[in-house]
Amino acid sequence: MADDNLQILIKRLSKLPGLGPRSAQRAALVLIKNKERDMLPLSKALSEVARYYKPCIQCNNLTELEKCSICNDLRRDESKLCIVEDVSDLWAMEKAGIFQGKYYVLGGNLNILDGRGPIELGINKLVDYVKSMCAANSACEIILATSATVEGQTTAHYIAESLQGLSATISRLAHGVPVGGELNYLDDGTLALAMKARTPVS
Repeated sequence: MADDNLQILIKRLSKLPGLGPRSAQRAALVLIKNKERDMLPLSKALSEVARYYKPCIQCNNLTELEKCSICNDLRRDESKLCIVEDVSDLWAMEKAGIFQGKYYVLGGNLNILDGRGPIELGINKLVDYVKSMCAANSACEIILATSATVEGQTTAHYIAESLQGLSATISRLAHGVPVGGELNYLDDGTLALAMKARTPVS
């Protein structure tokens, strides 16, 4: 019978997305069999990421510095801000190469049942960010790139209302994003079409 530490490892692995108890058990056994090649380097990588990575102070992207490489990139269009739910959505947009502005990562969507309200998503911080952005750019655009789920649409609507009165054009991803779809599961072509066909928020 496996010892307690191994059971703890399997339970931890089983909580990861895409890994059930059996998959976690197989992964744990593979790691043990390849301790020098896989397990120890993985352990070190996990420790380093846990120690050094944190949210960017400006956009909430993951970074080892105070500001992420995107926020520090002077070549990015500072008059355009794309609001996404998670870092994985930002990565999907960057991989597709369809947006050259700045980002803001909410860290989820509005879901009162899960304890995620405007405070948890940092909506006040977002509003302040947009205010300063629009003050520096006479023609600024806010792109709401939340998922096409009920929660994502509710979040986009709330943000649009919170930004009313500011001198910003507010648009939302349109064609190409299926209802119920999440950005990090879409292919590059679908994302590109959705970005190109974004529509104003009324």
